[in-house]
Amino acid sequence: MSTTQRHTITAALPYANGPLHIGHIAGAYLPADIYARFLKLKGDDVAFICGSDEHGAAITIRAKKEGISPQEIIDKYHSINKKAFEDFGIAFDIFHRTSDPLHHATAQEFFLQLEKNGAFTKESSEQFYDEEHQQFLADRYIIGTCPKCGNENAYGDQCEKCGTSLNPTDLIHPKSTLSGKSPVLRKTEHWYLPMERHENWIREWIEKGTLDGHFHHDPKAWKSHVVGQCKSWIDAGLQPRAMTRDLDWGVKVPIEGADGKVLYVWLDAPIGYISATKQWASDNNKNWEDYWKNPETRLIHFIGKDNIVFHCIIFPILLKAHQGFLLPENVPANEFLNLEGDKISTSRNWAVWLHEYMEDLPGKQDELRYVLGSIAPETKDSEFTWKDYQARVNNELVAIFGNFVNRVLVLIQKYYNGTVPSVNQPIKTEAERELFTAIIPENIIAIEDNIGKYKFREALQSAMNIAREGNKYLADTEPWKLIKTDEERTKEILFNALQLVAKLNIVFRPFLPFTCQKLEKMLESGHNEWKDLQLPVIIESGKQLPEPGLLFEKIEDALIETQSKKLDESRKAYKASTVQAKTQKADVSFDDFSKMDIRVGTIIAAEKVEKANKLLKLKVDTGIDQRTVVSGIAEHYSPEEIIGQQVSILVNLAPRNIRGVESQGMILMAENQEGKLCFVSPSKLGFNPGSEIR
Repeated sequence: MSTTQRHTITAALPYANGPLHIGHIAGAYLPADIYARFLKLKGDDVAFICGSDEHGAAITIRAKKEGISPQEIIDKYHSINKKAFEDFGIAFDIFHRTSDPLHHATAQEFFLQLEKNGAFTKESSEQFYDEEHQQFLADRYIIGTCPKCGNENAYGDQCEKCGTSLNPTDLIHPKSTLSGKSPVLRKTEHWYLPMERHENWIREWIEKGTLDGHFHHDPKAWKSHVVGQCKSWIDAGLQPRAMTRDLDWGVKVPIEGADGKVLYVWLDAPIGYISATKQWASDNNKNWEDYWKNPETRLIHFIGKDNIVFHCIIFPILLKAHQGFLLPENVPANEFLNLEGDKISTSRNWAVWLHEYMEDLPGKQDELRYVLGSIAPETKDSEFTWKDYQARVNNELVAIFGNFVNRVLVLIQKYYNGTVPSVNQPIKTEAERELFTAIIPENIIAIEDNIGKYKFREALQSAMNIAREGNKYLADTEPWKLIKTDEERTKEILFNALQLVAKLNIVFRPFLPFTCQKLEKMLESGHNEWKDLQLPVIIESGKQLPEPGLLFEKIEDALIETQSKKLDESRKAYKASTVQAKTQKADVSFDDFSKMDIRVGTIIAAEKVEKANKLLKLKVDTGIDQRTVVSGIAEHYSPEEIIGQQVSILVNLAPRNIRGVESQGMILMAENQEGKLCFVSPSKLGFNPGSEIR
């Protein structure tokens, strides 16, 4: 790791439009907390920064759904999430708010400096407008089909299924989330960030780790999926991106004549890291610029997979264009955590919500921290199941860590009334010398090295290995038998084992803070810093230890069954609500319906669209002509099985370019509750291509 002693660590600002779930925690917040705690244990100067992201269309959409104001939404979820973080032991130095006046002032000053530096262009463009609601639509007010993966519920700024960053006009068949209707394009004026101007230096910075011709960071230290996503974006050619929006909720554009415009949330939100640092520094008599402008400071962003390009491309461009700010040394983004064989989905209530977990399993924060740390999606997607949770708690936390600590402390209590025995030469055998001078130090070094490389799963495993070695030491020496024949040797063994317990109390602190608080009360060692691991003796002879207690309890089947049932009920409730929601859409006029030209067609050729799992390229005989149609049915049908299939096709749909293929129509499909698709086609033979459907 770097020898620099000052660190600014940021964790992605959670939207204050809903509660936190375990996917959020495993993706960004737990690894960031482990890292910050570790650095503080080493004695480093750390600013661990986070806060609520309280602007943007996502907030206003939630407010409309709940029938309350945006301010009420952010107050509600800021409070819920702040408490959930605190209760779970995510120990931010500050959890700020982007609605705070200090943030508004900071973001506006940042924008004005960018404008002064010539970082923006001001351009007129056509953007989507909802005629029924008479307003321009922010990106999140528009949904449609993703041109990359075919997801039919992609947002106007990003597809949350494949992670692709989008512009609203990229969407196929866009719809307004306000009215459910197709929006129209109208001219509006905005400030744009011409990212193409920055393409050369950002590529060099990402690929080579150099900035302005000087070494900045080791690109090999970045995760391959982070670099890969950035290179894919850059290789496609960086495009101008609007940095303002037509919206009434957010940081107002501080320029005369910009009424009704606010800063784009991806300009506004990252500046929240800076404004939060300002507030923390003011509260703690520190200089905030040391944490954002001093070249000796390391800036690290912890985020999830879906935020990579914003933190690795857009925000660095903004920081450099402003001038004087640090760029991140690393952005160790995690991939996604799945749940019981399915993707976590807030809209489907398919999630383990953090605040509900702590209500249902009080006092078991570290059990979840351990499990999420053990399965963290550091380089690929991973999965949480309640059965695996039970197995890891019972077989590792209880049977290995808890068992070793309990046996050592109970034996010292039993044999010596809790007084640490006096010994002259505790380490006598070759096996003991290897254990205490090689095996344990090697595991401690592995913990340090892996945390420094953002490999928290491996670091946690090395910490547990020390407990495993402790159990093996007791099993090999059997002090409960030796006490009958060699009391002096028994004292030495238990003294040695107690020093291992004390080391565990230190190495597990970044991972299991609540457990180590319990353990500290049992040890009262006073040596809790990372450097204390080097002490030959951590707990001295003659010290009186309090009565020990259990660190962990076994997870019973009934608890797991309750949580599994809760998830099943969520799935059933969603399906029921979906059926109800699909009973009928809003009425349309006969004239609107009669505009659609739907005909019987026959598929005469079919093939997969390259690099698109859901899309098939079809050639359809419509009776009018033979035309190409791209359809998102590849997960339901193979190309071979649908040749000759009669279908219903909307033939007068405007052509649309999908993954480089011009699609000239739409195949009508029926969808059941499980999402299975089937063709809508004539039930009897004799309908030739071109037959009208009325």
